Amino acid sequence: MTHTTQNTARDTRDMTVVVTGASGRTGSRVARAAAAAGLTVRAASRATGFDWWDASTWVGTLRGADAAYLVHPSDVGAPGAAEVVGALAREAVGLEVRRLVLLSARGEDQALPTEEALRASGADWTVVRAAWFAQNFSEGPLVAELRRSGELVFPAGEVREPFLDVRDIADVVVAALTGGERYTGRTLTLSGPRLLSFGEAVAEIAGATGRPLAYRAVSTRDYGQALAGFGVPTEEVAALTEIFDTLLDGRNAHLSDGVREVLGRAPRDFGDFVREEAAAGTWRG
Repeated sequence: MTHTTQNTARDTRDMTVVVTGASGRTGSRVARAAAAAGLTVRAASRATGFDWWDASTWVGTLRGADAAYLVHPSDVGAPGAAEVVGALAREAVGLEVRRLVLLSARGEDQALPTEEALRASGADWTVVRAAWFAQNFSEGPLVAELRRSGELVFPAGEVREPFLDVRDIADVVVAALTGGERYTGRTLTLSGPRLLSFGEAVAEIAGATGRPLAYRAVSTRDYGQALAGFGVPTEEVAALTEIFDTLLDGRNAHLSDGVREVLGRAPRDFGDFVREEAAAGTWRG
């Protein structure tokens, strides 16, 4: 082991990282990947007393940490996201937690003010722009609908997307948190290795499960009305439909090489994800 490697291992072992959204889709995997890399993980969620909307909870969570992973609780482009992320980032910098990694969304114009708020905070920042998660098909409201009715209703038309495994996001985030100056001041753009429409993705799930699953495209207006019918607040419905109107217009129908650049390997394939989840019974009726 070289002197440099010894120093890196010691620095990583002594590093404490705050992981916001630690019980969520990306945060839980970032926490596991960080722990596996030898970091001390400080989980930050409402279960641990941290609340994005209550600034009085921030200091106790951040003080004494070396770095933090920031994921906004609804969407990085949601109303108010830029203000709260900027405020938390400034609080972190004031507490000498300068190394901050923000999860953002590839192609989402509404996310740009939040990214700018992080850059303006004085932090040693990295932005990770992610494509649509593969795990959106296995966790959350979409999978509940698919499992129950055998149909996925979504306003994506026939747009193709390079679905990204959240485990790749976690590995990239940990590399950014521990990589020092290599990733400071950079925006890393991640995608999966191939393009699929939502209909093609559901067809792969159907093939792996043996269930007759289907995808039905609807307009964003109709989808918003459905969300409102489920009790989603009006402001949140408006924000989501605006985001979907732009994000699902075909702008993301291309691959990004961030996973290979950072990790030195290809991103995980959607088919591998589907086979793993099908074997676990994720889409069993």
